[in-house]
Amino acid sequence: MARLNVNPTRMELSKLKKKLVSAQRGHKLLKDKRDELMRQFMIMIKENRQLRTEVEAAIAEADRYMAVAGSVMQREALETALMLPKQEVELEVGEKNVMSVYIPVFSPKYRTADSNDIYSYGTAFTSTDLDGAVSALSDIFPKMIRLAEVEKACQLMADEIEKTRRRVNALEHIMIPDYQETIKFITMKLSENERSTTTSLMKVKDMVLKQSHDFK
Repeated sequence: MARLNVNPTRMELSKLKKKLVSAQRGHKLLKDKRDELMRQFMIMIKENRQLRTEVEAAIAEADRYMAVAGSVMQREALETALMLPKQEVELEVGEKNVMSVYIPVFSPKYRTADSNDIYSYGTAFTSTDLDGAVSALSDIFPKMIRLAEVEKACQLMADEIEKTRRRVNALEHIMIPDYQETIKFITMKLSENERSTTTSLMKVKDMVLKQSHDFK
């Protein structure tokens, strides 16, 4: 704790008391915000772990299918089959506010609604393993988008939690104690001045009474 460098006056005391009330109110609000951010963060961390496990498993499965397809098809035939995709995807990027943290929202928009358009080739001269690879990647694509969304949200929320934690600590361990210490000092100083003034007045009164008595 450190006492603030202010004049020990009643005006300063009044100002400091108002600042203390504001700091205590802000401290409570920031603590509530920090706790709610932590709750939301833990929910997203759990979802992130689950999504990453599912995405990594699906990509590994697609890799196995593609490895088999590459072993049974000629390289030129495989490249030709994937050269001209029929399906297209646009990613719309928005955001939403979670406890003053703006986290991204990704919305994929497909060119067509036909699920078969993921295959850019005919099936007569291609391996069924290539179909499996394309299908596995297509199925997991929405979760890949959601994973990117959640990971970015976790990063932004972690930064905000750290900022909020520092503000809470600054209020709790520096500003509020400093205000309280300064208020205590000013209150004691004013009381001391009042006692000194009262004593001086009593002395003056005694002197006046003594002089009045002497004149009689």
